[in-house]
Amino acid sequence: MLIVHNPVHHLHAGRHEMYRGRLVPCHEVPDRLDHVLAELRRRPLGELREPGEVPMEVLRRIHSGRYLDFLSRAWDDWVALDPANAQVDALPSVWPVRGFRDDVLPDNFAARMGLFSFDAGTPLTAGTWQAARAGAACAVEAAQAVASGGERSAFALTRPPGHHAGADFFGGYCFLNNAALAAQTLRDRGFERVAVLDVDYHHGNGTQSIFYARGDVLTVSLHGDPRTEYPFYLGHADERGTGAGEGFNLNLPLPRGTDFARWRVALAAGIDAIGRFGAQALVVSLGVDTFEGDPISSFALRSADYLQVGRDIARLQLPTVFVFEGGYAVAEVGVNAVNVLEGFEKGAA
Repeated sequence: MLIVHNPVHHLHAGRHEMYRGRLVPCHEVPDRLDHVLAELRRRPLGELREPGEVPMEVLRRIHSGRYLDFLSRAWDDWVALDPANAQVDALPSVWPVRGFRDDVLPDNFAARMGLFSFDAGTPLTAGTWQAARAGAACAVEAAQAVASGGERSAFALTRPPGHHAGADFFGGYCFLNNAALAAQTLRDRGFERVAVLDVDYHHGNGTQSIFYARGDVLTVSLHGDPRTEYPFYLGHADERGTGAGEGFNLNLPLPRGTDFARWRVALAAGIDAIGRFGAQALVVSLGVDTFEGDPISSFALRSADYLQVGRDIARLQLPTVFVFEGGYAVAEVGVNAVNVLEGFEKGAA
């Protein structure tokens, strides 16, 4: 398995996020990736590689031009308002809701930031753009390696994560949708039917919205019930796609406290759907915040369970790209993520 890791992920290091009306320390921290990388060095699964640069035209296959323009300049625009802003993160504070216009790009920075975001828990920092773009390069390079036939599987080890980012919005700690970029790369390299399997605790609302009207990419997500769990406003079981994408989106929401036995039944349903779809390649949004010790999630998987998760996914026998997403029990995130990969490798052998 090829592992493409982000050498500049630490440039994105938020100080605080807004949670229940208070500024609290960020849960999405650089140590998350460092623990996974350390575990991969302890249990080597394949070549470790740093990515090259991803061209902007590749990012535009998924993200809108004006959104990318905003992200690439946002920190400079933030500091230009007041040099003191260089010492604090930028957080959105105003949003256009139903009936408001979003077609006119505001001159005001706060209004622009709100236009392209959906929560106040995703700080934008001095190094966010550099880290996110390098992360996108990890995902694209991993997908290219699999598409070329040089690797049967690859892992894009990067942060910030990506599955909450849409074509023109950020949130949920995510800025560029790495899984969507990997899926699009596989499509562009000749795979006619690609599936995205999201096993993060939180619904991949960005990935769903990107592919919701497309029939060439099946999106499957196992996640906490959006009636009680973030991101709340997408992820219900009746969301099946629209237009050409009708029938090509499968949500499997689960209640708080779900244990591995029940979660695995949902995983089997997702895997069966991918098989019926006739997927020729697979992207896995690998979040391990389903772990029983995760501080912001409420499922009950244990570390040993993740070996079985990998084995179950390997049953599909597909060229597979894993993309690192959530997991906030920082001390255990490395073992849990690598357990999935090790289980997959043994299952695919």
